[in-house]
Amino acid sequence: MHTKFSDWDDTIAAIATPPGIGAIGVLRVSGEHAFEIVQKLFPSKKLKEQPPNTLHVGYLKDGENLLDEVVVSLFKKPASYTGEDIIEISCHGSPYLQQQVLNALIKNGARLARAGEFTQRAFLNKKLDLTQAESVADLIASNTKASQNAALKNMRGGFSNVLSGLREELVKFSSLIELELDFGEEDVEFADRHQFSLLIKNIDVTVNKLLESFKLGNVIKNGVSVAIVGKPNAGKSTLLNTLLNENRAIVSEIAGTTRDTIEELINIRGILFRLIDTAGIRDHSLDVIENMGVKKSKEKIEQADIVLYLFDINEMSAEELLETVASLKNQNPNVIAIANKSDIFNQGLHIQSVNELFISAKEKTGIEELKNILFAMAGGASLNNENVIVTNARHYAALEEISKSLQDIKTGLSSKISGDLLSIDINRCLHFIGEISGQVTNEDRLDFIFSKFCIGK
Repeated sequence: MHTKFSDWDDTIAAIATPPGIGAIGVLRVSGEHAFEIVQKLFPSKKLKEQPPNTLHVGYLKDGENLLDEVVVSLFKKPASYTGEDIIEISCHGSPYLQQQVLNALIKNGARLARAGEFTQRAFLNKKLDLTQAESVADLIASNTKASQNAALKNMRGGFSNVLSGLREELVKFSSLIELELDFGEEDVEFADRHQFSLLIKNIDVTVNKLLESFKLGNVIKNGVSVAIVGKPNAGKSTLLNTLLNENRAIVSEIAGTTRDTIEELINIRGILFRLIDTAGIRDHSLDVIENMGVKKSKEKIEQADIVLYLFDINEMSAEELLETVASLKNQNPNVIAIANKSDIFNQGLHIQSVNELFISAKEKTGIEELKNILFAMAGGASLNNENVIVTNARHYAALEEISKSLQDIKTGLSSKISGDLLSIDINRCLHFIGEISGQVTNEDRLDFIFSKFCIGK
């Protein structure tokens, strides 16, 4: 029989540490019978009599079989992560040993937790709202300072607080309009339409800021793809190696050395950039493999967030440069023209309309300026402000619906529609605010959201 997430009266158990050998492994047990189940394996002390938030050292036994010497951490409801009784068992980090402990817990009455079930119980027990719960998964997946900060801000209630404020104001006016409907025959207005109109404008500004922040949020969460393109031997692979500070790509005087795209990650001041070294683009080649690489390079130009067009400053005419950059911008508007090999520059090439950046990939000059430009194009200047940043696509979709509802409310107010029709638009707006925070949801949606978490969290 399939066990639904909603079977949250069960006591659940899981290994909380990732697979592999380490110094310690941690298992979590949560639920009404957590103390009772662990007590069967831990005869050293009477756990229920111990104070909450305490640690206890002792031997863990499965019947007469000694499993390990462990540290048991006690957290009593409601002051725990899930809002239930929780026990965490820290044992030695052998995967075999951790599995033995888990098997013993299950044998004594626990059920194996599903992905995200501990955090879902925290949500169901009102320890977190849904935005905070989702930010837990974001924090676990964070791989830069920026993604860590965004997740922490939302986990501590940054986004939730903004939504709560919007909802509170809307509910107040919605209640007044509902009250008007109760006195419909007396033709009275309890809700000041002018004040309500000002409120809707302010909420609309806030929602639009949140929607705009998603562009940066997407950058923080998924990184920025940067395609390095240019003719063969322009120095693309050298630039990649210089940015990475390692010899990742083969560098050769022979044109067409890079036959396929090479992708590597670089962290620039908290933002992750995916650098893509592409095959050199030239019009004619008899090499079938090289031509396939060139085709893939052209695809990457269209798909990339930013394109670095690298050219040899000593071999490029002004007319060709202007023509090439214009052609690239037809495929992708975010093109940076980079004049390479400026250390052996012997011509007077400088096209003001292109505004190229001068570097030497080999001598590593101009590289920091290039990094600053990439950081700025990714919206890095907004990273250090205190504004809430939306990083979740589900939240963005709901915010778009909220924005549409606000426009309908504005139209209704200007058209002076009746209170019952206005109330429909307000309730629709409240519905989508509730969808983000989890005040309006259904079991299947919760199952889907929490199924993306790791087991043990």
